[in-house]
Amino acid sequence: MKLLHDLFTTPYGLMSIIGIGFMLCMAGFFLRMFLGKMGAPQSPEPGKSVPTGGSKTLPPSR
Repeated sequence: MKLLHDLFTTPYGLMSIIGIGFMLCMAGFFLRMFLGKMGAPQSPEPGKSVPTGGSKTLPPSR
């Protein structure tokens, strides 16, 4: 019981609870973001153009 009393009443105990809660929220946010990005369709890069079948493309210059 002394452990729980120290955890919820002392500054270092409260800071520990806040730190653990913050890390759990961050983990949930990143998990949701990464899973959402993995399921999204891949979009083409804005600088690249998709070549059409009628024109020949040149190799990149050095």
